[in-house]
Amino acid sequence: MILVDVHSHMYSKQFKEDIDEVIKRAENAGVKAIIAAGVDEKTNRETLELAKKYNLVKAALGIYPPDALERETGKSSQLKPIQSIDKEIKFIESKKNEIIALSEFGLDYLSEDADKKTQQEIFVKLLNLAKKIDKPVIVHSRKAEADVIDILEKENMKKVVLHCFCGRTSLIKRAIEKGWCFSIPTNIVKSQQFQDMVKIVPLPQLLTETDAPFLSPYKDAAGKSKRNEPSFIIESIKKIAEIKGMTQEDIANIVFSNYQRLFL
Repeated sequence: MILVDVHSHMYSKQFKEDIDEVIKRAENAGVKAIIAAGVDEKTNRETLELAKKYNLVKAALGIYPPDALERETGKSSQLKPIQSIDKEIKFIESKKNEIIALSEFGLDYLSEDADKKTQQEIFVKLLNLAKKIDKPVIVHSRKAEADVIDILEKENMKKVVLHCFCGRTSLIKRAIEKGWCFSIPTNIVKSQQFQDMVKIVPLPQLLTETDAPFLSPYKDAAGKSKRNEPSFIIESIKKIAEIKGMTQEDIANIVFSNYQRLFL
């Protein structure tokens, strides 16, 4: 079976000890491409190095909403000043021949004090860069789905993947009408939200992702979520096939064809 993981974080410390084995397991599982996303200055460079080392890994560079990244990592973002943002955007542009997409970036309103204005400014800057260098975008939209859709429409974006999209059905339908794609994570096995999404998204607009090391479909013996990794992408395929009433192989072939059409 031919598989693809269009969104992962292979720079994660959780992969530091066994990255070679993780990549080998992905290859053995039939994964033909892993799109690895950076989120800031440090991880963008680490992601580029991983793509140079492993043929399976395809680099995507981005700038996560700085205030949200600080919340999630507990570390102050080095890219907070807008001058630093602009410098990193120029760096990403300089690497346009080494990347397959722009990711991860977007909007994140999980915190009540989210800096929405700055987030939106950075979002638009990166969308403009994507248009300039003709690259697809893989977009983050936590608790900000309506604003993300509004801005993508306003910027007349064409090559869009909505990563782990949790917006209401009306927003999903707007995105479908625009021809944008949805990447379905492996935790679809336990997420009614993603199962319902798959029911209404047309096959040509479906992709698969792990968001590794997050959103694992599996639990360990203690009932805790196991580390996710690209070889687990088969779980997204299995569930999509079940929902669509098709064979796993047919779904895998369709998803890979969608990947080729959008990214290659």
